[in-house]
Amino acid sequence: MSTESLSAPYSTEFGFERTVGPKIGVFLGGLREGRLLGVRGSEERVLCPVAEFDPVTAEETGGFVELDPVGAVHSFTWVEPRAQDPLDRPFGWALIAIDGADTCLFHAVDTGGDPAALRTGLRVRARWADQRVGSIRDIVCFEPVTA
Repeated sequence: MSTESLSAPYSTEFGFERTVGPKIGVFLGGLREGRLLGVRGSEERVLCPVAEFDPVTAEETGGFVELDPVGAVHSFTWVEPRAQDPLDRPFGWALIAIDGADTCLFHAVDTGGDPAALRTGLRVRARWADQRVGSIRDIVCFEPVTA
């Protein structure tokens, strides 16, 4: 049996710009302040990242919910860094189930370059940028929660 890993090029870039709506604008403003926000969707579900419209009903979403920037890795992939990536060592791109939210946030997870440390269910916490501007990159990455 071969132990060689499969690999493929990837891209997480969006080749367009758009204005943000009122809900996403507040979400980004929260990031600038070092706060993670969700928004109420249908059936009292909490969406994080926020959406202007509920993905199930297409109705406008409700009020904001402040969330602790902690959660668990739902799924992930391990990558070698590229120049535009948030980290300069190997890391994971992950769907993170933020505590108190019913959806997952896509972000980088830093395990110090150790792929064996990244696993489904790993508890992680946001590492905030020193200088925040109102961008998803205000969260540099998530890192394992230490006891």
